[in-house]
Amino acid sequence: MHEGEFAELQHRLGYTFRDSSGLELAMTHSSRHGESRGSGVQQSNEQLELLGDSVLGLVITDRLTAVFSGWSLGRLNRAKAHLVSAKMLSSVARRLELGRFLQLGPGEDRTGGREKPKLLADAYEAVVAAIYRDGGSAAAGEFVLRTLWEPALADGLGLLGEPDAKTALQERLRELHLDPGEYRLASASGPEHQRTFHVEFWMGGRPLSCADGRSKKQAELEAARLALESLEKISANGS
Repeated sequence: MHEGEFAELQHRLGYTFRDSSGLELAMTHSSRHGESRGSGVQQSNEQLELLGDSVLGLVITDRLTAVFSGWSLGRLNRAKAHLVSAKMLSSVARRLELGRFLQLGPGEDRTGGREKPKLLADAYEAVVAAIYRDGGSAAAGEFVLRTLWEPALADGLGLLGEPDAKTALQERLRELHLDPGEYRLASASGPEHQRTFHVEFWMGGRPLSCADGRSKKQAELEAARLALESLEKISANGS
């Protein structure tokens, strides 16, 4: 990467490296060396991925047990597994646009390596490790909380480990031989960085429930939970 790319990537990460070689290594995929013999590239981000996985797991486990101390061990483990999954990490990496800065071999680049979920998830873990080595555990922890934990919390982290309300609602509707209904976004308000979404769940031409959330997904989950409660009340009353 040239100097301009380093500056842009550090800006996107929200962290300035004292030693830029750590960030360059974090962005170097093994294909860069394997496909470019004689290029002088001797290392890849594989070892950083291993370290980053451990740092990430520690930060997330610490925060989960501190914030949700009343949760069962099983629920904590399910929440952690979700947060450190390749799907979640690749999503964060896409938001940070890490794929643009990956140093890949020509073949990997041609086959869409910059968009592959595993490569993106690995790159995020490598960045966590690079920050840990460059600035210590506090810097790495702040990065993980800012880029992974806080967005997940806004997206309904408190619902993790519970049965999926939307799935439970659909199962109950099938049992009652009712149509599946639909979620409708009624409104979205507030500044771009702190939006509030108002979602309604419609059945039979009318709204059965409505809910607000910091994300559309969160609002839909809450609307589903409320709709399920309404259905149970209706069923109990024999209506």
